[in-house]
Amino acid sequence: MFAAENGLKGDPRLQAISDAIRVVPHFPKQGIMFQDITTLLLDHKAFQHTIDIFVDRYRDMDISVIAGVEARGFMFGPSIALAIGAKFVPLRKPKKLPGEVIAEVYELEYGTDCLEMHVGAIPPGERVIVIDDLVATGGTLSAAIRLLERVGAKVVECACVIGLREDKGQRRLNGKPLYILVEPREIDGCC
Repeated sequence: MFAAENGLKGDPRLQAISDAIRVVPHFPKQGIMFQDITTLLLDHKAFQHTIDIFVDRYRDMDISVIAGVEARGFMFGPSIALAIGAKFVPLRKPKKLPGEVIAEVYELEYGTDCLEMHVGAIPPGERVIVIDDLVATGGTLSAAIRLLERVGAKVVECACVIGLREDKGQRRLNGKPLYILVEPREIDGCC
């Protein structure tokens, strides 16, 4: 679900967040409208709005873990975790974590990828929010959910700054709710 459909309709913070995201046409390939959140990070007010909206949503939900998907989930997750009194657990690409890991392989359009986390980072029963910057197909977030559930975590929701609108209303991944702040920006007459 989009934040504007969940009590934040007309909230000027959402427009500030959207306006702070730069659109880079034809990156990394022709026809892609890349949503660059680095410009959001440069705008301290828009970045603060982003964190505040997530914190307001999750503060009273008894969340014990924020799991951030590499790499952009790392930019939002730790701030949210600190603000709500949760720990932050990175979900990394292969061979980035030292020590024993548990992995989840998932399909991409042209191949496979993998997410890993440290064994023992999340004890069974922990209530988890998975965060990333953008959801398009949901493949990476679905893999994160499967990985976390394999260790006994209870995934409460996935959260993204940017997400594509679906025609069917409330969006779910692996049966879990998806909370999105803004839709992708476009450039008139492009792509």
